[in-house]
Amino acid sequence: MKIHIMGASCAGSTTLGKALAQHLNYPYFDTDEYFWLPSAVPYTVKREAGDRIGMLKKDCLATPNAIVGGSLVSWGEEWLTMFDLVVFLYVPHYIRMQRLHSREVERYGDLIFTNPFRADQYKKFTDWAEGYDDNTTNGRNLAVHQLWLSKVTSPILKIEGDTTVPERIKLIVAKLQDIR
Repeated sequence: MKIHIMGASCAGSTTLGKALAQHLNYPYFDTDEYFWLPSAVPYTVKREAGDRIGMLKKDCLATPNAIVGGSLVSWGEEWLTMFDLVVFLYVPHYIRMQRLHSREVERYGDLIFTNPFRADQYKKFTDWAEGYDDNTTNGRNLAVHQLWLSKVTSPILKIEGDTTVPERIKLIVAKLQDIR
């Protein structure tokens, strides 16, 4: 069983993906780990598209069960048919942005306010994330995700609102029982 969990930044796809992987005893693959190269300043150096796509595909095909968290909208058409279930998370804008700010402060502390480079990166990232719902963000936004979902061949489970991880897992497990 291959499951893809996606949504806007800070909708909870990584948190849910890791928890669901533990619950089902499946490996978890986060697209950020493939998209970004390790670097002194995290999430600033992109991996070549062919490399990241090949790495994730190899890992997904090496196991009968897997959970992939993150967006795959620009990773090629083959991902539209890769999964047995796609879970789309949608969290209200103001809650998502509160989570994002809290997460960034937790990860990087005062550096995102006191270091000029880090402050600029933080502003660019939050400006980008801010535009998800109104589709002003280039690349990953709500309209792009909805279009991608309209092309997916597997069942789709949309989970909307500020639900807890256990509530989300319960919904997914029930959906998996329906499609098995």
